[in-house]
Parts: sequence; C-alpha cells; structure tokens
Amino acid sequence: MNITISSLESIREAAREFIQHIGEHRVFAFYGKMGAGKTTFIKAICEELGVEDVITSPTFAIVNEYSLPDGECIYHFDFYRIKKLEEVYDMGFEDYFYSGALCFIEWPELIEEVLPEDAVKVNITENADGSRTMNY
Repeated sequence: MNITISSLESIREAAREFIQHIGEHRVFAFYGKMGAGKTTFIKAICEELGVEDVITSPTFAIVNEYSLPDGECIYHFDFYRIKKLEEVYDMGFEDYFYSGALCFIEWPELIEEVLPEDAVKVNITENADGSRTMNY
C-alpha cells in the first residue's frame, strides 16, 4: 500500500486513508529518517481516531498513552534514546505490544528483535519536493 502526503495540509486525509487499512493489525512500526514526519503522521492518525489528549513524541518518556472516546488506549513509542535492549525488557514491552491496543512505534529499527512478527512496517520517505510517501 502506498500513501502520498503532498503537504502538511493533506496529512489528515492521508491519516484517514491509513486508518481505513488498519484492519485487525495492532502494532505499526514507523521507519524513516529524522524529520521524515513519523511523529506528525502518528499525531494525525490519533486525532482522526478521536484522541483528545495532547499528542507529542514520547522521546524522553519512551511511551505515551492516549485514550480513545470508547475507552480503548493507543500506545505511542519512541525508541530513539534506547541504548540497549534490556531497557525495552525492563519497561515490559510485551504488556503493550500484545495488549490488543493500537501501538505506533517510532525508531523500531532499534528494537527489531522484539517486534511482534505481525507488526506492520511503515516506511516514510521524504521526497525532493517536500512531499512524503508511505509504503507498508
């Protein structure tokens, strides 16, 4: 599946398209260079799903929890600052990844070996014209 985000103004539309394809998947691993738009896109997805919490990158907290209107949770991870895999074990990653809640993961390449086998890998690429392309 490919989704193109032509500008920041069209990100919500791209998020709606992404949501239509979530299906039964629960864990999404977002790959992309620094500044590619991972956090911005995850924020748009959460907003489209009805999250009213303040949505920010969990760079220092590692995980943020957001509430959906139906009481369900979304977990948003940023593993950029992880130094060793033991930190991920210590935080109890299994409790999140296998909870049945939506999990959106930034910098998953740092924890590849513990990602669930059915995690959806989403690649975000910045194009020369400033647009973004997502492949998953």
